[in-house]
Amino acid sequence: RPVEAPGSRGLRRAEGKRRPGRSRGAPRAARTAETAQRIKRSRRLKANNRERNRMHNLNAALDALRDVLPTFPEDAKLTKIETLRFAHNYIWALTETLRLA
Repeated sequence: RPVEAPGSRGLRRAEGKRRPGRSRGAPRAARTAETAQRIKRSRRLKANNRERNRMHNLNAALDALRDVLPTFPEDAKLTKIETLRFAHNYIWALTETLRLA
């Protein structure tokens, strides 16, 4: 074993010794190409599902926002960006109305 130098933080490990559980073999060498492809496909499907759910939630929120915004004619559906811009302007107008009242 190497000798600890004065003021050092602890003993150094002897050359050639490693911590248990930290082997440096090929990373996940036991995996075959087929298994790797299956894992990759599974991760992609999960990511797609998360994105699909995110978009469903976003669209539901925009629909709820459209329901409370005063639009004319009533049957005209605003686009996403139109909805956000209209909501911003509507909130600003309401704020100004309160400020001036």
